[in-house]
Amino acid sequence: MVDLAAEARVDRLAAVDSRGFIFAAPMATRMGLPLVLLRKAGKLPGATLSYDYNLEYGQASLEVHADDVPSGARVLIIDDLVATGGSLKAAAALIEKAGGETAGIGVVIELIGLGGREALADYDLFSLVTFEVDE
Repeated sequence: MVDLAAEARVDRLAAVDSRGFIFAAPMATRMGLPLVLLRKAGKLPGATLSYDYNLEYGQASLEVHADDVPSGARVLIIDDLVATGGSLKAAAALIEKAGGETAGIGVVIELIGLGGREALADYDLFSLVTFEVDE
């Protein structure tokens, strides 16, 4: 995944709470890049920016430290899985709200058939493994 991430020419990696941390932290270390944490509401100390979004079963919110994404920074978002794409679309919106540019989205697993790739059509999405899912 590091090789795919390197092709995106990014300034930093962002990890989606919480399984994204498992993959993004060693990637950021290996690539020598800062790691931005995108957390559930109320988990980060200090000043934060937030983005509220709808889930299939309710609402959720992601937060980022207000100064973790410099204006114009190219950020690659990392997570474990994409299904419907809602959380990752919110992550991208939060990066952009903070002033950064979503350079791409990388996931370990992509569930084909749940609309995630279609929901993220505005972004360069790469996955290591895909599985077909019947709705």
